[in-house]
Amino acid sequence: MSAQGVPELEPAVVVDAVVVQYERVRALDGVSLTVTTGAALGIVGPNGSGKSTLLKTVAGLVKPTSGTVRVFGRSPGSLPAGSIGYVPQADDVDFTFPVNVRDVVSMGRYPHLGPFGRFSAHDRSAVDEAIAALDLGKLVNRHISELSGGQQQRAFVARAIAQEPRLLLLDEPTTGVDAATEESLLHIVRSLVADGLPVMMTTHDLDRAPEWFDRLIVVDRRVLADGTPRDVLESGTYASIREHTHTHGHARSEHP
Repeated sequence: MSAQGVPELEPAVVVDAVVVQYERVRALDGVSLTVTTGAALGIVGPNGSGKSTLLKTVAGLVKPTSGTVRVFGRSPGSLPAGSIGYVPQADDVDFTFPVNVRDVVSMGRYPHLGPFGRFSAHDRSAVDEAIAALDLGKLVNRHISELSGGQQQRAFVARAIAQEPRLLLLDEPTTGVDAATEESLLHIVRSLVADGLPVMMTTHDLDRAPEWFDRLIVVDRRVLADGTPRDVLESGTYASIREHTHTHGHARSEHP
């Protein structure tokens, strides 16, 4: 309980003084942040600033050189399978793999399958609901490589939703999508957050940050600003990031 008697939200993610070093390149340099349950955290910054690396570190895909990451009080790798839903940038996806849209969404259930790998009625229902939520019903039998960029992105978000994760990580989910898809994703993310799901999402769309997020951080290997979206957007830090983003475009690559 807070001093005012208001229940304090549980910290879903705690990142403490995290450093990630790739050979001679320091991708993250002492990053600290918290994300509470039922909150969406937006992550903005110039290309190559470490935003994607931050999500991968929280997901347990990248091990910190120093510092700690705790997700629901545990290291990411020690959580039960399927606890973290991670949607990477499209550049990280192999589209030659011979799967259709239903196959892709169904993969979200794999971490939960029993020893014989058989789908239960709940598994099938979770897949069907995710397909419907992302309006993919007419595309379920299409090969993933045959879809537009926006359709592919919807399929991978649907896979993460079908997983029923406790934490959702989205890396540039609106890159390359049309306005209707972006609105659909916005509605879905805000609905999930309202139901208590914590979300971390990187984006280049600074103008719509107040609609997407409860908190916003500016990252350039370190956390340069942290606050409500409007406070951050009105800060001098935001102005410099916006100029940098517009000058260098919306390139996807952030590796490292």
